[in-house]
Amino acid sequence: MDRQQEFVLRTIEERDIRFVRLWFTDVLGTLKSVAVAPAELEGAFAEGIGFDGSAIEGLSRVVESDMLAKPDPSTFQVLPWRGERPGTARMFCDITLPDGTPSMADPRNVLQRALAKAADLGYTFYTHPEIEFFLLKSGFHPGERPEPVDRAGFFDHVPHGTGHDFRRATITMLEAMGISVEFSHHEGGPGQNEIDLRYADALTTADNIMTFRAVVKEVALEQGIFATFMPKPFTEHPGSGMHTHLSLFEGDTNAFHEPGAPYMLSKTARQFIAGLLHHGAEISAVTNQWVNSYKRLWGGGEAPPYLTWGHNNRSAMVRIPMYKPNKGNSTRVEVRTLDPACNPYLAFAVLLAAGLKGIEEGYELPPEAEDDVWTLTSAERRAMGIKPLPGSLSDAIHAMEDSELVAETLGEHTFDFFLRNKRQEWSDYRGTITPFELERYLPRL
Repeated sequence: MDRQQEFVLRTIEERDIRFVRLWFTDVLGTLKSVAVAPAELEGAFAEGIGFDGSAIEGLSRVVESDMLAKPDPSTFQVLPWRGERPGTARMFCDITLPDGTPSMADPRNVLQRALAKAADLGYTFYTHPEIEFFLLKSGFHPGERPEPVDRAGFFDHVPHGTGHDFRRATITMLEAMGISVEFSHHEGGPGQNEIDLRYADALTTADNIMTFRAVVKEVALEQGIFATFMPKPFTEHPGSGMHTHLSLFEGDTNAFHEPGAPYMLSKTARQFIAGLLHHGAEISAVTNQWVNSYKRLWGGGEAPPYLTWGHNNRSAMVRIPMYKPNKGNSTRVEVRTLDPACNPYLAFAVLLAAGLKGIEEGYELPPEAEDDVWTLTSAERRAMGIKPLPGSLSDAIHAMEDSELVAETLGEHTFDFFLRNKRQEWSDYRGTITPFELERYLPRL
């Protein structure tokens, strides 16, 4: 037994932890949980906890359903919302087959494989997400419109407001679990909030995002409200994004930084951005995986529907944040397409794969988009060579189907399952009669 495992067992005894929740994520990004008694943990560390993988979205087929969840002791944290004594803790798990080999369909393993490829090239991949979400007065009830908890706007300070109290409680809980928060504020839409997590390696960040979503939902329920990460719940208000800052390091050196270069971006950074743009359409079904995701991308409000990059251009898919003097390690790129309802493990894996492909193949970075892409005409965009992201989940599926990059990154099983699931989602959506159709057509046709 290694030191981390011994630390977990000792902490459980000292802090009177009675339940340990083993967390993992299905292919669609839904958090799964199984609780075990502390006495079972030594066996879980050694052999894993068996479960029926065929009952989890995308993990396995019925004929190969036996799977094991092996807890990662480095992710151990006490859950602060469950009370101090007796307490509850959690660990993320890696999913394996009965013979101990990693499950190729485990989203955490998909990201680990991508990170291993980056490590072979000498890189460590860091990410820093800005997570937006809406707070509503209650959960969804058929036939009712969602109602936000306030009518505040961007950076508004609302004394004794629900959002203010909510953010304080959420950040306190996240920091109690060792998840550092950098900023928090009210966003542009009514009831819309943003909390930014401090940068970390991509696997830690993905684990933190899954924890973040659970904490936000938990705090909202405790306060008698409802939190949603749906990308675009309101037609008339901006959607929720998860703008994510990316950087590659070689040891302690930021591979994206080059003193004196335009925007201080190294050749490596420029090729990485070129890879993101070149493969942007084919990875969008992963970074923006829901029908509703494309309502946000094409709904205005600084959402980025075109494959462009720019310095401080918030209409671009990839933005280059302003360089801070004497802070070379802060040089980074910001991807603005991601939404907070994605599977972060898969999303980070395909972003990394696209960027590394740009480096490996030496892609040339296209000209910078200096204008607000939204204000250009279609003819102007065509003349400038600006291509659109997919306009719908259906378009994104078609782009992904032909992608060798996504197939290789996700692995055959996950790639096939993901496409089947998304095709079914589009088919269900296409066959559904919407309120828009009833309100517009029923009275006059």
